[in-house]
Amino acid sequence: MPVAVAHLTIAATWLGSMVYSLLVVQPRIARFFTDDGRREAFLVALAHGNRWPVVAVVTALVVSGAIVIATRPPLAAGYAVGLVLYLAAAAVFANVSWRHWPARVFALPEELAGYQRRLRLRRGRSWAWWPWRS
Repeated sequence: MPVAVAHLTIAATWLGSMVYSLLVVQPRIARFFTDDGRREAFLVALAHGNRWPVVAVVTALVVSGAIVIATRPPLAAGYAVGLVLYLAAAAVFANVSWRHWPARVFALPEELAGYQRRLRLRRGRSWAWWPWRS
């Protein structure tokens, strides 16, 4: 049972962090920084050093979820669904973190609008189901 509690605590913390970032922090940054260059510089500073902690969180979720599936058969179906969702989130994170973000960081100023638009489209598709999206 302690593994399940640890798993749910990590999952709740990560979900809360993602929701807060997407629904509160990102829109406020967009309103506060009207200059694209300053906004990009702030986003780079904000994101710096976050890649590996997120990888550690996803790894902890996958490992602890697999342990719960293996040791608690009555919970296996629900945790298996969660495991699939964590892996999907990890794939999106890897794409944004190792492909989109480096390209955006090294983009010329005139290319930034295209990268920002593509990221907003990805975010919109990811949160299309969310009833309180802005």
